Amino acid sequence: MKCNRHYLPLLLFFSALIIAGCADKKEAQNTDPLPSWNEGKVKSSIIAFVNAAIDEANDGFIPVNERIATFDNDGNLWSEQPYYFQLKYTIDKVKQLAEEDADLQNEPIIQAVLADDMKQLLSFGEHGLIELLKLSHGGMRADAFEASVEEWLATAEHPRFERKFTELVYQPMLELLEYLQKNEFKTFVVSGGGIDFMRVWCEEAYNIPPDQVIGSSLKAEFVIENGEAFIRKLPEINFIDDKEGKPIGIHQYIGKRPVFASGNSDGDLPMLQYTASGDGPRFMLYLHHTDSIREWAYDRDSHIGRLDKGLDEARERGWSVIDMAKDWKVIYPFEK
Repeated sequence: MKCNRHYLPLLLFFSALIIAGCADKKEAQNTDPLPSWNEGKVKSSIIAFVNAAIDEANDGFIPVNERIATFDNDGNLWSEQPYYFQLKYTIDKVKQLAEEDADLQNEPIIQAVLADDMKQLLSFGEHGLIELLKLSHGGMRADAFEASVEEWLATAEHPRFERKFTELVYQPMLELLEYLQKNEFKTFVVSGGGIDFMRVWCEEAYNIPPDQVIGSSLKAEFVIENGEAFIRKLPEINFIDDKEGKPIGIHQYIGKRPVFASGNSDGDLPMLQYTASGDGPRFMLYLHHTDSIREWAYDRDSHIGRLDKGLDEARERGWSVIDMAKDWKVIYPFEK
């Protein structure tokens, strides 16, 4: 049967659409979703997991509403050496308070802050750092705290790289987050860092909105003053989102067990164990800091981000471990 010449342009149009669609699909399949990652076992395992998760005909298929991925932040999505970045913010705030209140300068931990003696400061342990957080954050209105963090991030620079702290996010991890997000994984930050501190900038940095950020927190109160209602932070610990606190935070805030979990320290081990204990396909990912040239090399004996028991368990159970020096072409976005 001959084709009516009046329909010929329409047929050509639809044919062009089909051809273009096939070309786009082929191009998408050929595009590397993780261009800053070197070819190797870790990269191929991630891609295989995601490909299986989105294929309904595959045994590794994961329904969209179960595609929960959790990421530690410090040392996993951005650097954490030579000190946690929020600690530097806290130190800067405490210095301001000490200038305004001379009595504070009599406290040994405040003296360590004023002397920039990081070794002495860290010797006070977790309790001492919590006291600094309570001193610097407690009593502030939540909106004033957010504005303070925004101002600090806009001006403060890392002592080694002389760049803003938000520039020290890991380019390969940004690609991994985007890859998961494009394939309908819901990505969460689950960090020992302060939840209010991270919520200020995580959406811009990682495309993760504030309601998908879980972290440590101070207690707060609802206040009405002069007809205005607001939240005020209190100098009391509410929740520590580290170690066993991470799966508890996931349970309380997300309500579902992750199918993908990523961390870099023993503090993240319970989160990865919790993820691994679920039914169906799971992916556990550790970042091992092995690059002393482009970043830092540390693991079992580090005072920050210690990776000891987690490294052993990852190897015993066959979890994926990123070797930063070997697996990543670049570390930071500004290296591209």
